[in-house]
Amino acid sequence: MTMWGGRFSEGPSALLRALNDSFAFDRELFAEDVEGSIAWAQELARVGVLSADEERALIDALENVGRASARPEEGRAEARPTLSGDYEDVHSYVESSLRALVGPLAGKLHTGRSRNDQVATDLKLWLKKACADFDALTRALARALASKAAEHAATPMPGYTHLKQAEPVTFGHWCLAYVEMLRRDLSRMQDALSRGDECPLGSAALAGTPLPIDRERLARSLGFARATANSLDAVSDRDFAAEYLFVSSMTLTHLSRLAEDLIFFTSDEAGYAELPDALATGSSRMPQKKNPDVLELTRGYAARALGELTGFLALLKGLPLAYNKDLQLDKEPLFRTRTLLAILLPALTALIAGLKINEKMSEAAASPLLLATDAADELAAKGVPFREAHDIVSRELGGHPERSEGPPSQERGGSFAVSAAQDDRLRHVLAKKNVLGGTAPDRVAAAAKAALETL
Repeated sequence: MTMWGGRFSEGPSALLRALNDSFAFDRELFAEDVEGSIAWAQELARVGVLSADEERALIDALENVGRASARPEEGRAEARPTLSGDYEDVHSYVESSLRALVGPLAGKLHTGRSRNDQVATDLKLWLKKACADFDALTRALARALASKAAEHAATPMPGYTHLKQAEPVTFGHWCLAYVEMLRRDLSRMQDALSRGDECPLGSAALAGTPLPIDRERLARSLGFARATANSLDAVSDRDFAAEYLFVSSMTLTHLSRLAEDLIFFTSDEAGYAELPDALATGSSRMPQKKNPDVLELTRGYAARALGELTGFLALLKGLPLAYNKDLQLDKEPLFRTRTLLAILLPALTALIAGLKINEKMSEAAASPLLLATDAADELAAKGVPFREAHDIVSRELGGHPERSEGPPSQERGGSFAVSAAQDDRLRHVLAKKNVLGGTAPDRVAAAAKAALETL
């Protein structure tokens, strides 16, 4: 069944169908198409296009179509479609299924509506659900990191700049750095949802419906905050979709950084941590291997997400108003991204929860090199200009860092000596960073507790 073609003398060729038909992927919008169609039927009844009996028959039939064609899909909270058949798109599938139940009455449902405002509405309904998924999954990962931060608020670890050991921090502080990134991502997605929470239905093809529809009431009935303000913009606007892809790619960029850190932390050379067995793989050739495939795939999928976003923006950049068929290609990057997040975020959440921290992390943090900055600070506290103190400590270390086993003496120019209380000094150094956002264990513990409460 096609929803057009009256002026054509022959049907679409197989070549056109192969290029034009989108049912193979836009059936993902099935539940939203049924939802929007029910709301439209209710509005058609309110303005007198449908009788009460016709409205009831259409809504009952749409609900039956929805129930018959939906199944739960792993990783999703709501039912998603398992549909097949030779249809141009999901809209023609729904209308054809409806016609099989109620006959010609199905044709009345399209009164005053276009596939342009229909698909724009379907997509925004889908995006609202995708945002809810993102929020729940990202919060779960942030909570796992905050819980690990609370557990290891006082566990020392080397802090790095330029991938060189810099100053001691705690592993809990490292965890909370990623919590902050994820909280920004949650905020960005909420902002995107607030902007995109408007209903295009009633915009028709591009000029608005000729029916006296109360579009604000219609928007509210579908759970939107408001109706769109301009029909030309409404049918061609894909900003919400672009923002969803941007926030998702930003989140995956953050997670790629986390993955890179953990790949190093769990390497044989560092040995700071160990991955849970259930979230690591082995080698078909080398019996000793324990590979961080989840983390490596996180990096890889982050790269793909950046490509999805770039391609999506390139798709939009040259489109004149209003709707253009190019916009049929907007959906697959969104579907792939949501599916990826539904798998990847829980995997990383479980990996963080099961991560084991080794003693080597604290031992590495006790290196005298990591205490060099504190040694310079102590000289400065005695009245030595910091630049001079920096130079003194640097010269003491320069060329022979392997000989340095303790901080410099309190005297200017004093040499390094082995300290029997190196661990105590390390914890003293950490405790001194007791500013807001600092790595002092008490600060980290409080920040972890606050994060868990707000998340």
